[in-house]
Amino acid sequence: MWEPYIKGFKSYLELEKSLAAHSVAAYLHDIQKLTMYLHSEGLTPSPAGLTIGHLQGFVQWVAGLGMTASSQARMISGLKAFYKYCLLENITASDPTTLLEAPKLRRMLPDVLSFSEIEHLLAQVDLSTPEGARNKAIIETAYSSGLRVSELVNLKLSQLYFEVGFIRVVGKGNKERLVPIGSDAIKYIGIYRNAIRVHMPVKAGEEDILFLNRRGRRLSRVMIFLIIKDLAKKAGINKNISPHTFRHSFATHLVEGGADLRAVQEMLGHESITTTEIYTHLDREFLRKTLHQFHPAFQKAETGGGG
Repeated sequence: MWEPYIKGFKSYLELEKSLAAHSVAAYLHDIQKLTMYLHSEGLTPSPAGLTIGHLQGFVQWVAGLGMTASSQARMISGLKAFYKYCLLENITASDPTTLLEAPKLRRMLPDVLSFSEIEHLLAQVDLSTPEGARNKAIIETAYSSGLRVSELVNLKLSQLYFEVGFIRVVGKGNKERLVPIGSDAIKYIGIYRNAIRVHMPVKAGEEDILFLNRRGRRLSRVMIFLIIKDLAKKAGINKNISPHTFRHSFATHLVEGGADLRAVQEMLGHESITTTEIYTHLDREFLRKTLHQFHPAFQKAETGGGG
């Protein structure tokens, strides 16, 4: 009896929310899991008849199956999205997920590179090779503009507005935003375009893509990951580094420098300010470390001094 609702929810996610196929599949899996629970308990309520009690029982049931706290939290997010759709379509008059609490998660702060570490990593790039010139431009762009790896590999020549120092980025849900780009990134993209890319054979359909592999196709996300891992290894950096590390570092360095959180949200393309607020936590950690490193009272306590 839930099939029509699930079908409608699928269309809503694909057409109105413009979610990627894997995200749609994850949301639908959450609702199908809920219907499995209801069936196993001999319960037959429609979405409008579901109560907070039913949902709490469902969460306990998935916890009993060994689902981790983070997976439970993600599943609850799926249920909330479903009921948002139900309210929009007047399938339900109220939202039973409003009082549904997700398990408390310990938010892991991502590894961040210092500016000197980023410079040291960039110094490992071999600029005498075509790939090296390209990789220098890629990393400068990733750090300069805080792009997601998907935004980086799909960046187009037609999205570069260097005369005003901006690039146009197509982010999640095909949402566009204008992001400033630094002078070093502009410089190395120029070198790559004019000395390397202009001489490359480009595959049909890829003519507008900025960063290409040696076969004239856009780079894969995995390729960006491997490039960065290799440079980090050469630089002797032992942190857990991925393409996303440069996005985290971009945002953290802005917040540490006193940037307005709303401006950082806009540049990162976060739909909600709460997503951006993780960088205030990173900033607090930075402040704490600074205090311990430079404040005489902390230095005295750690060296065992007293008076």
